[in-house]
Amino acid sequence: MSIDVRPVRSARERRTFLTFPWRIYRDDPLWVPPLLPQRAKVIDPKQGAFFQRGTADLFIAWRDGIPVGTISAAEDQFTNERLGRHECVFGFFDYIDDRTVAEALVGAAADWARARGLDVLFGPFNLDYEDAFGVLLEGRDRPPTLLCGHTPPYYVPMMEQLGFVRARPDNMALAVDIRENTPALQHLSRLAEAVRRRRDFVIRTPDLDHWDDEVDRVHRLLNTALTHLEDFIGWPRSAVEALVAPFREIADMDLILFADADGETVGFLPGVANLNEALIHVNGLRYPWDYLAAAWHLGVRPKFGYQPACLAIKSVLVSPEYWRTGVAALLFDTMAQRARAKGYQWIDLSITSEDNPQTPLIAGHMGATVYKRWRTYRKRIAER
Repeated sequence: MSIDVRPVRSARERRTFLTFPWRIYRDDPLWVPPLLPQRAKVIDPKQGAFFQRGTADLFIAWRDGIPVGTISAAEDQFTNERLGRHECVFGFFDYIDDRTVAEALVGAAADWARARGLDVLFGPFNLDYEDAFGVLLEGRDRPPTLLCGHTPPYYVPMMEQLGFVRARPDNMALAVDIRENTPALQHLSRLAEAVRRRRDFVIRTPDLDHWDDEVDRVHRLLNTALTHLEDFIGWPRSAVEALVAPFREIADMDLILFADADGETVGFLPGVANLNEALIHVNGLRYPWDYLAAAWHLGVRPKFGYQPACLAIKSVLVSPEYWRTGVAALLFDTMAQRARAKGYQWIDLSITSEDNPQTPLIAGHMGATVYKRWRTYRKRIAER
């Protein structure tokens, strides 16, 4: 039976594309279904943030009229120009455990890329580099936290069989148990106290009356603290504004921390409740009755004292000139103490790359352990 890979053109096909993951993961207790209304915006050229800097097409693989896989192919023109590359970003790469299906999907993406003068497939990324990227290598003892991906075990060997190679150092998630004041956390507190005695750092929460100024500070930190990372190209302010906007709506401001030195912001450590603990129960809002589950888990239940177990930290930013001053230890110690006082049981630090030494270093002082790893891949499809 042959595989027919066709581009998505109709509203019905878009719905098929978006809901295909349910065919792969419906019996996987660790899978957190994506919110379909949000995912629909991601793939909509009129609303998706990716389409401000690139173009993309979506494909579905069919066999005897039944969908058996999906893939997206995208040209990130902004990033390619900045890095001098000709890469095609692929994502939404889900398929049944069948090599012929995976090969057909990759072939469609490769054809799309070559037609646009691109020579490498790079991914998987679901258009947004910060959302559910990579293939899960290890860590199947708990569901992913916010923005982290989840894939079946057969995806890793399949990528290798298809000729993909590791694109960059792997990414990882670290966990810190804060239920008790462990020796590691006590050590962190001693480090933080030594920093307090030595330097006059100020740990503060956001100034909501001057939110735009706070966005400017995060923007500056992002574009200075991460320059050592491979392929870093910098963040436009509009992207930073969109990134931090949800904090104002859903985050506990006591857990959004800034560090100031001599009137200048030199560190940023935001913690947000791991909403995936609730979203895992709402089926991606696929059906009307799923909104009742969402109302319970995201609305009514919190009023009865529901407390997420996990506090998710997605970014740790410290100005390079302050890396060796201990300000990161001060931020993490403050966060751990506040999170424990609010009833959190553990802190998730994700996703950080193996080539970013600062986060694993300070996480080690907290007694953190790596609990998940992901890998992104490249495959050359043409010679230049």
